[in-house]
Amino acid sequence: MGTPYRSGAFKRSNDSTRLVITTIMGMVFGYFVGISFPSVSLTKINLPSSLISTLDYAFNDDHRRAIERTFPENLGSGSTPLTPKIYVPSNPRGAESLPPGIVVSESDFYLRRLWGEPSEDLTKKPKYLVTFTVGLDQKYNIDAAVKKFSEDFQILLFHYDGRTTEWDQFEWSKRAVHISVKKQTKWWYAKRFLHPDVVAAYDYIFIWDEDLGVEHFNAEKYMQLVQKHGLDISQPGLEPNNGLTWQMTKRRGDREVHKDTEEKPGWCSDPHLPPCAAFVEIMAPVFSREAWRCVWHLIQNDLVHGWGLDFALRRCVEPAHEKIGVVDSQWIVHQVIPSLGNQGQPENGKAPWEGVRERCRNEWAMFQDRLSNADKAYFAQHGKTRV
Repeated sequence: MGTPYRSGAFKRSNDSTRLVITTIMGMVFGYFVGISFPSVSLTKINLPSSLISTLDYAFNDDHRRAIERTFPENLGSGSTPLTPKIYVPSNPRGAESLPPGIVVSESDFYLRRLWGEPSEDLTKKPKYLVTFTVGLDQKYNIDAAVKKFSEDFQILLFHYDGRTTEWDQFEWSKRAVHISVKKQTKWWYAKRFLHPDVVAAYDYIFIWDEDLGVEHFNAEKYMQLVQKHGLDISQPGLEPNNGLTWQMTKRRGDREVHKDTEEKPGWCSDPHLPPCAAFVEIMAPVFSREAWRCVWHLIQNDLVHGWGLDFALRRCVEPAHEKIGVVDSQWIVHQVIPSLGNQGQPENGKAPWEGVRERCRNEWAMFQDRLSNADKAYFAQHGKTRV
């Protein structure tokens, strides 16, 4: 009776031993197969499709859950995405399908870091934007001008000669914004890089030439006077003996600001109209944010010199003869350096500057025609008579 029992126990023991040995051999074999083919793709192994689907689902499950957490409104109870229901007609054009809380329609020229918290990027936000259109030949003049502006003023240089790195000899240049396109004017740059939504962070925008002497100019005091006298469009007074074209922009030594003048007989049909009032020149204008939003739209895309623009600035503020003026106590000198004229090209025996000047005059006539035609079309459409 005992023998069968011992025989059965011995047989089960042998079965267990073979199972253990087989398992160990299988593990060793699998190890050597694994290290021999480290990059085998499951798609290249002939596995059942149901197994591959199971593995794919397991692999992507975390990714799918992350998407569900981020965009819960786009996923229903099944796997078919739902169509977004957002439509906000008051959003900027093209952004109607976005929730208003994510829309950022304005920008700035603040320089930011590539690391750290975005909220800690800026230790100070400049309140004003100062732009100069420059060539390297005027670097010392621009250096003197920039040093008149504190950290409240963001400096932006438009380079018409394509030379930017050479400006790094000035410490302030490393904090400035540089935009370089060869042989263009400041109004070409302004139309393309100073869209009102891009410069919306700044209370005032300076659009200045490179040949301005600033020995008698203080930027902080200038801004105080502009705000004190309610000027949305302004310029510093010009030294009377240098580069003076219009009486309106001539500096007066007995006052802070003036808003009108007397011109040659017959030049002014109305004392409240240019060039006797509501007028500044295009060499050194300063615009409030609100005025610039209008003026930017007035700039013609293909008329790059801006001639005639000064006579039309009054369209952008009301009443213009009160909102446009010249700051006399902070004045500049127009040095009349024809550097941009030399960027032209000689044609038909004419010097480069002659071709540039001819285009300036032609653009002035074209701008006047366009504005006049636009007025006529508007009044005709609305059945009104122009006042």
